[in-house]
Amino acid sequence: MDSTEVISWTRLAVLFGALGIAAWLDHKDRRVPNNFWIRWSKPAIFLWTLDLLVAEAEWYVFATAAGIVAYASIAVIGRPTINDIMSGNKLDIAVSIWYIIGLVGIVVGFMEHSNESLLSVLLGDATSEAILWWSTFAVIIPIVLVDMAWRLRLIHGGADCKGLMWVAILVPSWSSIPVIFPDAMNENVISMPPAIALLVWGGLAFLILPIIMVLKNLKDGQTTLKLIWHAEKMNIDKVIENHVWLLTTIADMPNGDKKILHRTRAPRKTPTIEKLNSDIECLKEHGVEEVWVTKKYPLLVFLWPAILPLFILGGPMGYI
Repeated sequence: MDSTEVISWTRLAVLFGALGIAAWLDHKDRRVPNNFWIRWSKPAIFLWTLDLLVAEAEWYVFATAAGIVAYASIAVIGRPTINDIMSGNKLDIAVSIWYIIGLVGIVVGFMEHSNESLLSVLLGDATSEAILWWSTFAVIIPIVLVDMAWRLRLIHGGADCKGLMWVAILVPSWSSIPVIFPDAMNENVISMPPAIALLVWGGLAFLILPIIMVLKNLKDGQTTLKLIWHAEKMNIDKVIENHVWLLTTIADMPNGDKKILHRTRAPRKTPTIEKLNSDIECLKEHGVEEVWVTKKYPLLVFLWPAILPLFILGGPMGYI
């Protein structure tokens, strides 16, 4: 293998190993520490740097990549403020310098390659320097999309958002990893960024869950159609020790009576432990022994096996 292939296979090994550990941590504790992403960002940045060195990239391409990493770092270490910089915080000063370097790289890149249209880059008619810079700058697209999806609560977990940003940096383009059957992708002018493709492959796995839940509930004798496709019944004493959302609640009726209701949707905001304990005690006082719950399924658990179709088939766009 040449150096490019060695980097590609190493990147795939890092992707499979680190995302597997992150999925386990998210499944076990429903959180992945920021230190985990900081630690694993090092091989991701190192491999990206090696890619650019092999391609003999200009300095502004490295600076552009640095700016993209700086933007993604906001999800882990936050955004530096003027007060933090003026107070002499070394980390915030270093990150601010990193922002400036990245901004300079992006501006210089635009000035150098603005005369070559994006269409010519997509069709492969542009110069190799332009293609390299535009493909580097394009890494910011999945990062921004994931960041927006998290802020709009389309992606619920912070660990899921950070994980997809990390994937975008680790796998900046399709040439970064070996794809076994790339023929369908090669026929497309535009392909999904690898991080978004991984999200789509992982999302397809969610389509299997309703089928599994319906079969499980029917086996247990539950036939409430509005619930059996995504929820299950659980002993009320086990709710606290499991990662679930409580759907059963007590509602005040217009005539002053209390009625047990089962919501079909999980709450938009996870209730505090105190609020959950209060709801459980209220249900117990009304003689409720079993409640409907829906499990908190971590997205990272579905992204990890999605590496397999990503590695074998590439992006789903060509097949769609």
